[in-house]
Amino acid sequence: MVARLSTLDRFLPALIGLAMLAGLLLGRLVPGLGSAIQSVQVDGISLPIAIGLLVMMYPVLAKVRYDRLDSVTADRRLLVSSLVLNWVVGPALMFALAWLLLPDLPAYRTGLIIVGLARCIAMVIIWNDLACGDREAAAVLVAINSLFQVVAFAVLGWFYLSVLPGWLGLAQTGIDASPWDIARSVLIFLGVPLLAGFASRRLGERSRGRDWYETRFIPRIGPWALYGLLFTIVVLFALQGEAITSRPWDVARIALPLLAYFALMWGGGYGLGAAIGLGYERTTTLAFTAAGNNFELAIAVAIATFGATSGQALAGVVGPLIEVPVLLALVYVSLALRRRFAPRPRRTTTSTSTAFATKPRS
Repeated sequence: MVARLSTLDRFLPALIGLAMLAGLLLGRLVPGLGSAIQSVQVDGISLPIAIGLLVMMYPVLAKVRYDRLDSVTADRRLLVSSLVLNWVVGPALMFALAWLLLPDLPAYRTGLIIVGLARCIAMVIIWNDLACGDREAAAVLVAINSLFQVVAFAVLGWFYLSVLPGWLGLAQTGIDASPWDIARSVLIFLGVPLLAGFASRRLGERSRGRDWYETRFIPRIGPWALYGLLFTIVVLFALQGEAITSRPWDVARIALPLLAYFALMWGGGYGLGAAIGLGYERTTTLAFTAAGNNFELAIAVAIATFGATSGQALAGVVGPLIEVPVLLALVYVSLALRRRFAPRPRRTTTSTSTAFATKPRS
């Protein structure tokens, strides 16, 4: 018998929609708000966005059973599939879609290619948890993708923006992305919450036991993932609220390849995971880590190379504008497909409120 959706489940899409609308209205109606938010930086990192992402990611990473990670690292089918989807298929697909659908808009096209190169490290943790994916697998895949990102981002940017277009007789460009800038982004947006989550579980279980940690501590911090998610959405949309609402046709043009990209990457990951027998949880994790992107890195690179008011930066900002509602919708699609998989004992919660629930999954 399927349990009824909780109050949070029923209203989660509405809350996210309201956060998006609030951000757009604030950015449009409050003069200079976007510039003021952008000016609050520490060494080039937006402090409001950093706070929101860290608050969002910590509760989910604190729920990870770190003693189970060896079962993930031993699953070569999962690891190889994720690396191929993220670092071969993803960038190539975004390159093809950008050139196919935006041949007359070089700035937006370049911005989208940069988005395709920036793989998931933050918000995908939330989507995976909402869809009842494998938390441990998500932590491992995000960490591996982050390491690849430090090494491969600039190289792939050079290849897809300069080398490959030259081979095909297309317009060439370049990006300004040093390995240190990318590593710093990874350390802040993944390293800090991952270390905090690991330390919380290790110290909490050692001092009070696993039962107390999972039945008392996790329920207290769980709702903060939702608070961080909503705050981050408001800040992101406020940053470019005026640009987005004043150029709706441009946003629509940018949105089309993004919609195709998220659908194809998620569908490809889901189909591949099901085909090779990963089971529901790891198939879901594979699909969401393939479809998600590191919008903070993409926006930062676009601004550093082309300027805050450039078309490339706008394309980066439109990324989460499309990614948030689309991946939230895919959470519900994933849960609807769950019944097609054979039941497995590890997860007992079928609700999308798992990331913020008062009772952790066993």
